[in-house]
Amino acid sequence: MPPKRDKELEKQALDWIEANLGEPIDRSKPYEDVLRDGIVLCNLMKKLMPGCIKKIDTKGGGFALMQNIERFQEAAKAYGVPVTEVFQTVDLWERKNIPQVTQCIFALGRTTQLHPEYTGPALGPKMAEKQQIEFTEEQIAAGKNVVSLQYGSNQGASQAGQSFGKQRMIND
Repeated sequence: MPPKRDKELEKQALDWIEANLGEPIDRSKPYEDVLRDGIVLCNLMKKLMPGCIKKIDTKGGGFALMQNIERFQEAAKAYGVPVTEVFQTVDLWERKNIPQVTQCIFALGRTTQLHPEYTGPALGPKMAEKQQIEFTEEQIAAGKNVVSLQYGSNQGASQAGQSFGKQRMIND
């Protein structure tokens, strides 16, 4: 069963793409059809990272247009989108997992926040920043004396008296 689609997130993704491209997107077609040939996605990556995509196929059969999707995926990874958040080509081309495509666009939107040269609109939550905590030697030494309950406790635990059905008989 495919994941559930969220029309509001899809609208936000298209709005963000449109704002970055600086030109309107044809909203008369369904969301997946707007993105399916990969042209819009490739143009988006060219705006975010100029020179990352050398050629965009605008005509041709399915194979040529699927290459656009693959070019976008490689450019997104190079830009810093985590590999785990990049969709597979069939997710978009064969409409197998459209929510994963939306998640990838949101991941790209979050990744733009890590690039100081990016001045466009934000998409999705702000990326977390590293919080470095410094402990003194005294604090580290005090922590070594604490018994953590994460390790569990077997106080009073015993298997005596437990019987789980019939014993297994092994005959030679």
